[in-house]
Amino acid sequence: MLILRRSDVVETLTGREREVIDLVAEAYRLHDEGRTALPHSTFLRFPEEEHGRDRIIGLPAYRGGASPVAGMKWIASFPGNVAAGLERASATVVLNSLENGRPSAFLEGSVISAKRTAASAALAARVLSGQAPPTGVTLIGCGVINLEILRFLKAALPGLRDAALYDMDPARAEAFARTCTEAVPGVRATAVKNLDAALSGHPLLSLATTAAEPHLDLSACPPGTTVLHVSLRDLSVETILGAVNVVDDTDHVCRERTSLDLAQQHTGNRDFVAAQIGALLRGTTHIERKPGQHVVYSPFGLGVLDIALAEYVRERAERNGLGVRVDDFLEA
Repeated sequence: MLILRRSDVVETLTGREREVIDLVAEAYRLHDEGRTALPHSTFLRFPEEEHGRDRIIGLPAYRGGASPVAGMKWIASFPGNVAAGLERASATVVLNSLENGRPSAFLEGSVISAKRTAASAALAARVLSGQAPPTGVTLIGCGVINLEILRFLKAALPGLRDAALYDMDPARAEAFARTCTEAVPGVRATAVKNLDAALSGHPLLSLATTAAEPHLDLSACPPGTTVLHVSLRDLSVETILGAVNVVDDTDHVCRERTSLDLAQQHTGNRDFVAAQIGALLRGTTHIERKPGQHVVYSPFGLGVLDIALAEYVRERAERNGLGVRVDDFLEA
């Protein structure tokens, strides 16, 4: 068993944004080809009122292709951590040998989770933005995920120069602007105190909040905005139904009271989903948007991305002598 700490994962992935985006794109292609196994995520929730917003999610997955890998991510989301100065999410990933099923690696997973989420969003921004890549982005929610999304957007869209930042806590947005400026050179990050002003700033929008219910429409956005709806529960049903909707997997995203699940309940169908990202990448489908129509990308966050990226980390970390090996992990 190889155990990889957070520091090992960070060291392995630092500066490899383009490689991670390519890895995510390949996982989506394999998924669209039917070469993955991806059971529905398991949501563990708690009966106590004080844990009403907390959850732990299990995401098992298998990726086929040239280098098959299987495993599971176990990720906890405790929004109250933010006020306590802790990160909202913590995670682990276990990889299993496909020769005998035994666990082969155990990795700190929150960095992997954040970077695969950001890579998915940046990939979608590149695919969906058309012939004129945006030079600016609005980030709603000033946390770890949007920081990674900005980092990966800069790798996917080299012409990106500006970022407008909004958070319900203005001081948090100001601090986040300083963090972004340091972490993503070449992008001018500016905190904006008014939500509508932030939404109107750029034709690329990333939503990474802790919202549990829809609270937002896109009326203040420029016509034809590309929306990275990463947190999945921000947009109203009417907004979803009025947009061109692209997802990572329709079955996965239309559940657990996401905005798309609510739209499904409202309409009784899923006809509002225009395409899955894997099919767009493979060129087996395309989307059509009316002039000025918004495109909304809603990725549920497929476990196959975590497993694929964890294997990428494991292989490179092992090659570089990182981590702690426990050879008697399964011994009596």
